[in-house]
Amino acid sequence: MPNILNVERQVPLMFRAQVERRSQLQRLDPKRNQQQEPQDAEIWVDQWVERVDQTGPQFGDGVETRTYQVNWRFVTNGGQDDGIIRPVIGAGGWPFYPGSSMKGLFRSACTREQAERYCGRPLPGNDFAPGLLRFHGAYPTDEHWTERLLDLVHPQQKRQVGLDDRASSAFAMVSLYRPELRFGISSSKPLAADEWDTIWSIWEKALGKGIGSRVCAGYGQVQGIEGDRLWKGKLRGEGQAAKLLDGSGEFRPNSFRAAIRGHALRIFGGLTDADSAQRAVNELFGSVEGRGDVGLLAMAFTPTRDVVIGSFGAGRWKQPTYEVTGEFEWLLTQPLEEESRKTIKLLITRLTRFALLLGGIGKSWRRADHRLFFEDYYGDGRSNKPLIGCHWQWQETSIRSDAIVRAPGHVERFIGSVRESAQEWLQRRKLLKGTPAQWREAWNPSKVQVWGRIARDERDSLVVDWLHGNYATGKAIYKTSVAGQLGKIGRIWHRMYPLTKLRPDPNNADEKVAVLTPSYLELLTIFPDSSRECQDFLQFLRSQAPNDTRDNSALSKLWGG
Repeated sequence: MPNILNVERQVPLMFRAQVERRSQLQRLDPKRNQQQEPQDAEIWVDQWVERVDQTGPQFGDGVETRTYQVNWRFVTNGGQDDGIIRPVIGAGGWPFYPGSSMKGLFRSACTREQAERYCGRPLPGNDFAPGLLRFHGAYPTDEHWTERLLDLVHPQQKRQVGLDDRASSAFAMVSLYRPELRFGISSSKPLAADEWDTIWSIWEKALGKGIGSRVCAGYGQVQGIEGDRLWKGKLRGEGQAAKLLDGSGEFRPNSFRAAIRGHALRIFGGLTDADSAQRAVNELFGSVEGRGDVGLLAMAFTPTRDVVIGSFGAGRWKQPTYEVTGEFEWLLTQPLEEESRKTIKLLITRLTRFALLLGGIGKSWRRADHRLFFEDYYGDGRSNKPLIGCHWQWQETSIRSDAIVRAPGHVERFIGSVRESAQEWLQRRKLLKGTPAQWREAWNPSKVQVWGRIARDERDSLVVDWLHGNYATGKAIYKTSVAGQLGKIGRIWHRMYPLTKLRPDPNNADEKVAVLTPSYLELLTIFPDSSRECQDFLQFLRSQAPNDTRDNSALSKLWGG
C-alpha cells in the first residue's frame, strides 16, 4: 500500500502553489543558507532539468531557421508562478521563446506594407487577413542551457541614494545564461531566396531591440546585432563578482544600468522634487511601479576578452572576483523626435562618464580597489579581511572621447554639464518643478562636496589611509557615519581616476592622441551631515586645502558646498 503520509511533499515544486510552506521560489531564506539547506528555487531547478528530454525540439520541414547567440542572460517570463520570473517551458521540458512574441517583435521592425504582407491586416467587419509568415519561436540549440539557471536580483537603489536605509532582500529568478537560440519562420507559400533575405534582415533589425523580458537591464541582447545606438564605450574593470546561490561568481552587466540609474536619480533629485525625479528615472530606465514603465533606454555589454572569474580571501572572507574588458552600449528602445533624441543622447553619455569619474560599477563601487591602492591593508595574508572596492577605466578609443576630465580644474565644468543636460531633459518632460529632493545623496551643491588632488601613482593616495585610521592626531572617520562600515552606507565616495594626457599624434601633426599616464585624480565625494565626526573632518580638509589646485600636497575643494 502506497505511503500517503505527507503526500503533498512528494509533489514537485513546479506544481505547487506559491504560498508559505508549499513553495516560495522567489524568496531566499537566510536560515537555509546557515543550515546549508537548498532553497526552493534550487530544488525547483533541479527537479526541472532532471526530467528534461535529452534531445531538444526540432522544427518541421519547410521551416527556415537561423541561430543567434545571446550576450549574457535571456528570459521570457512564463507568468505561471506569482512573484517570480521564470522561462516559458515547452515540448520536452525545454524553455522556448514563443512564436507570438517573435511575431510581435518582427512586426515592430516592419514598414506598414511589410507588416501587412508578412503579419496580416484587419478587414471590414472585424475580420482579419492572415499574413504569409508563421513564427515558430526559438529553442536553445543544445543541452548546455541547463547550466547556471539561477539568477539573483538584489534591489539596492533606494538604500544607496538614501530614500530608505533599510536593507533590501535578494530575490531569485530563473534565466538562461548565454544561450544559443535557433529561431524558426515558415511561409504559407513558396518565397524566393532574396525575399527570405529581406525577412531575416527585418528579424535582425527587430533583434536589435532585445528579446524577452528585462531587456532594459541587459537581458536578451544578441551578439553581433546592433540596435538604435545612442552611445558606445570601451571599458575595463575588476572587483568583487556577484555570488550565485551555489557560491560561484558571475560578472553581471546589469550592474552598469544599476549604477547609472542610481546616478541619474541623484542628479535629478538635486534639481527637482522627489516624485518628479523618480518619475524621470522610471521613464528613462523602466520600472514596475504602478502600471509600469517601458524604459526609453536599454543597455548591452559585449566582452572583448574572456571574463576572468577568480577568488580573493579565504574562510568567511572568500569571495569571487571578476576581470572584464568589453564594449558597453546604450540603446534607444522607442522613436523620439530629433531634439529629444539629441538631449537624451547627451544626457546618457554624460551620466556614464559621471559614473566612471566619481565611482565604479558593481559591488563596493564607493571605494577604490584596495588591492591596487592600499595593498598594505591586507598585510602578509588575505584570509582575515574582505575585498574592498573596485577599479574601472576607459580603454582604447574611449580614452580620447570619454576620459575628458584630465585635471582637477576640469571637474567643476564637467559636473555642471551633467546637471545642465539633466535639467534640459526634465524641462522637456515637464518634470522640472518643486523643491529639490532631500535624500542623503541628492546631487545639489548645498548637499554634496567634491574634493580632489593629483596622485603621482597607485601608492600615493591620501584618503585610503583615512578610511582605516586617523586623519589627524586623535581624529578618525573609521567606522563612523561618515565612512560607514560593513552593512551600513557612509557619506563618502573615494575614487582613484586614471589620468590621461593629450600628446601630438606621431602620424598626423594636426591631431592629438590621448594616452594613460601613471597619475590618478584622487577624488573624495562627501555628503555632509551635522555629526561631530563629519564637521571635524570638513574642518580638517579646509585647514589643509592649498590655495592652488595644482598643489597636490592636499585635497582642494573642486565642487559644491
